[in-house]
Amino acid sequence: MSGSNVVATRYATALFELARDKGLVDAVNADVESIAAQLQAGALRELFDQRSSPERKQALVEVLVSKFNKLSANLVRLLSTRRRLDVLRGLPAAFRRCVLTERGQVEGVVESARPIAGGELAEIAVAVGSVLGKQVLLTSRVNPELIAGVRVFVDNRLIDQSAAGRLESLRRKLSLARL
Repeated sequence: MSGSNVVATRYATALFELARDKGLVDAVNADVESIAAQLQAGALRELFDQRSSPERKQALVEVLVSKFNKLSANLVRLLSTRRRLDVLRGLPAAFRRCVLTERGQVEGVVESARPIAGGELAEIAVAVGSVLGKQVLLTSRVNPELIAGVRVFVDNRLIDQSAAGRLESLRRKLSLARL
């Protein structure tokens, strides 16, 4: 994890814990998702531009937080005051991880050689969830390098059920076998 992600995770965790204690997780989550959408659209570009004056940035921050919950607004103002607005880039993903952890969920990605239908994706999610003991939210990605099977990346783990992965596993087992 890079330094800026560690800092974003700390701020997100603090924000999440405050929101949870006050029963405002959904409201704060909506604010954080709004930040993510605006980052994606490029609407917050000027906040990160070093050529922008501090007064202009402060005015933009006030416009940004005008419809936010008090907790979210205070965090963004704090980041602005401390000249740490770059933390906003990593905040949405870090906050989402906090929310998912609280709910006993994890996100993951399934790679396959062909597109996976929704039903198959749900079956894989249930199977992986039973192994991890958590609810798994999967997205799929096509990787033409895979010949057959799937690779699942979830909760900092790789579950390789691809043909190449299985052959590599067999090769390792055979090389360790006594002859």
